[in-house]
Amino acid sequence: MKLITKLLLTSLTLLVVAEYVPGIDIEGFYPALVAAIVIGLLNLFVKPILVLLTLPITIVTLGLFIVVINASLFWFAASFIDGFSVDGFWYAVVGSLIVSIVSAIGNRYI
Repeated sequence: MKLITKLLLTSLTLLVVAEYVPGIDIEGFYPALVAAIVIGLLNLFVKPILVLLTLPITIVTLGLFIVVINASLFWFAASFIDGFSVDGFWYAVVGSLIVSIVSAIGNRYI
């Protein structure tokens, strides 16, 4: 039940982000749900590998490079999901930051 609630929260967050961030577009709830699942899977399987490979630069930047990794995964997910598009890297940074913050707050109360 928690997984479904988290996916719905992330999907709704993606829809709100698409409404207010001009470079991010989602064509409905189904693409938002697919995007939430794909982003979750990328964060589960790919992100730890990327964090490990970029550990030196992450340490030098005091952890700020994690934002670049999150934005890259967000942008990558949008590149192959129909109905979900991100127009550029900086829009991906803004979108991934908002989704991460809302998800962290929501997961704390779920």
